[in-house]
Formats: sequence, structure tokens, C-alpha cells
Amino acid sequence: MSTSDYTPPKVWQWEPGNGGKFANINRPEAGATHDKELPVGKHPFQLYSLATPNGVKATVMLEELLELGVKEAEYDAWLIDITQGDQFGSGFVEINPNSKIPALVDHSQNPPLRVFESGSILLYLAEKFGHFLPKDLQARTECMNWVFWQMGAAPMLGGGFGHFYAYAPEKLEYPINRFTMEVKRQLDVLDQHLTENTYMAGEDYTIADMLIWPWYGALVLGRLYDAAEFLQVDSYTQVKRWAEAIDARPAVQRGRKVNRTWGEESEQLHERHSAADFAQLQK
Repeated sequence: MSTSDYTPPKVWQWEPGNGGKFANINRPEAGATHDKELPVGKHPFQLYSLATPNGVKATVMLEELLELGVKEAEYDAWLIDITQGDQFGSGFVEINPNSKIPALVDHSQNPPLRVFESGSILLYLAEKFGHFLPKDLQARTECMNWVFWQMGAAPMLGGGFGHFYAYAPEKLEYPINRFTMEVKRQLDVLDQHLTENTYMAGEDYTIADMLIWPWYGALVLGRLYDAAEFLQVDSYTQVKRWAEAIDARPAVQRGRKVNRTWGEESEQLHERHSAADFAQLQK
């Protein structure tokens, strides 16, 4: 049946396999589908993730803390392959009932403390270690404005534009137009703001940048959905300037490789258990 002939039924019924590229892992209920314990390494922080934009936020933050010499931020990063449904294992569901990556466990707390949702993870780490979050009320509020902007805006880019432009089984004009218009509006919001600000919260690099960059930075750098030409990302010159500056940071370069399973082999560090693991990528 073509989409133009589709009429929603009075009561929706789930048909397994309906939904495009990720249909095999999507379902309309929560909870575990199978028993699987999560591994636990030797470091205070145990991260369970994949190098999607949301996953990159957490690894960049941890690497930035380590770059500053915060040894207490050492972590093990374990791969959660969402294409295989790892996020529905009982161990993962226990630390994130929403079955989304990334999820973090802080074993320096007794009992160990779970932290899920990328924004919550970065805010937790920033407050715990006192870095990348301004202490001044005005500056902190501006930072948090952009933290919450990202939480509301990115689903329009990922679940909206990205899904219908790159992943949906059919190319449909209406949703692609709808979400393209919104993503371009968001890019213009960023571009105008960054015309007067070096980083999202002003002159200092903060968790707001780390949360926004893996989505919008990757987009304007041509790494997301193969959509750079379609969206004319080069026209957003201030976003490009900001994205390139963050991309050049050593901690960001390391963080975006962690739990990555695609692309150039030199960019893939499936698991991370020490800083020495990155050296293996150069061999």
C-alpha cells in the first residue's frame, strides 16, 4: 500500500519488522528481552555505549577530564551493539530502564550509582569534578540553556531528519521537507549565536559544547547522514568554525573513536580500558 492510501486504524497494532533499517530492534514495550550480565572492569567508571552522537558525548567528556589530569575519571568503555539488541539485555536495562546508550555506573560510590541519559551523565561528571560547568550563576545558566536546547533540538535532527532522509524504507517528501526546514532553522540559531560567542556558553568550552558538537558538529563536518551538500552546511560559517575548533582537541579526537565499530580501522576502538589502548590504533 502506498503511503498516500494509508489511513490509520482505530487501534494501532505492532507488526514486527515494520520500521526500516532498525526495525529488528524496535518494539513498543520496555524491559529486558534476554538475560545478560554486564562486564565490569577495574576503573571507577564503567561506561556501556556505542559511538553514536549520544555515545560520543560521554567519551569526549571522560577524555577531556583525563586530559586535565583528573585521574579519578579513569574508565572502562564496553561496547553495546544496539543493532544486535544489546541494550535490551537484563544487565543494561538494570542501569538504564529506557534501553538507550550511553549508560554509566560510578563504582566510587557505595552502592555503585547508575547514571543514564547523556545530559545527565555530563552534568554529573561536571559537578563531581568541578570542570566544564561555570560556577557563576549567569554563566552557568547560559550553559544550561544550551544543554537543554540540545536535549529538545537533537531528536528533530536524529529521529526526524536523519530517520526519514537516511534510514526510512521510502523517501517521503513531506517528512523530509518538514525536518529539513527545522534542522536548517536550528543550524541558523547556532550560527547566529556563535557569531558573537567563541563557544556555546561564551568564551569557555563547557558541557554545552560537548553535548551539541557530536550532533551538529558532525553534521557540518560532513560525517552525519551524508547530508552536507543537501543541507548546504558550508553556509553556516560560524558553526563550521566552532566545529573545526572542537574537532582539533586531542580529547575529542580520542573520544570519538571509543566504542566505534565502523569507518576506517584507525578510527575504531571497540573497547577502551586504558589510555594505552589508543596507541594500538596507530599500528
